Amino acid sequence: MHIIIFDMDGTLIDTAEDITITVNHIRKVNHGLPPLSSERVVEIINMQHRNLPLLFYGTQTYLPEDRALFERHYYAQCIQNPRLYPGIASTLEKLHKRGAHLSVATNAPSIFAKRMLSHLQIVHRFDLVLGPDIAGASKPEPDMLLQILRHYDFEPGEHSAWMVGDNPKDMLAAKRAGIGTLFSTWGFACSERPVCDLTIDTPQMLLDITVESDLFVRRHRSDDRV
Repeated sequence: MHIIIFDMDGTLIDTAEDITITVNHIRKVNHGLPPLSSERVVEIINMQHRNLPLLFYGTQTYLPEDRALFERHYYAQCIQNPRLYPGIASTLEKLHKRGAHLSVATNAPSIFAKRMLSHLQIVHRFDLVLGPDIAGASKPEPDMLLQILRHYDFEPGEHSAWMVGDNPKDMLAAKRAGIGTLFSTWGFACSERPVCDLTIDTPQMLLDITVESDLFVRRHRSDDRV
């Protein structure tokens, strides 16, 4: 059995514009702050150690009114401008046809994740779409990944499992869950590369990952290119 768990924002889909619009809406309406650029928002999101409410809204913790406004605004905003990264749709289809088990582990609330993946018509490719609201903890904690592995009755040494993500937190969560790590460079990826098993520069490179014994290994085959 071959399991591939994907991060969502910055790995499957580009959500930078809509996240930025909602963050700036809250900054303006609730705090009277000037807007941030998308580049700055992505930079903040990718920081390994950061206080998001402080960097976004100037508060030490999320205020209830900021959370409430974010949920209302982003629910409508999140399907306005998201886009699949090139090669994602075809790669998911081919992985599915090869019998790989695909799921999503995202730090975004699951209601937004499912809404965006449905809007982009790829939600049916995934057996599970989990956010911290379901699993009880955000990455880098391994809770989401462990829940997905339990769903598949994953057995180390018998099955292969990888986490695909653009953030050091994805890689750390995978290591804590005891599975392989694939760092994707095409989306929100931070400039500082985390320790990982493999770095992949395009989604199509996942198609070069096949099963030999009990592990996925990289193999380039001239007869199986996208």
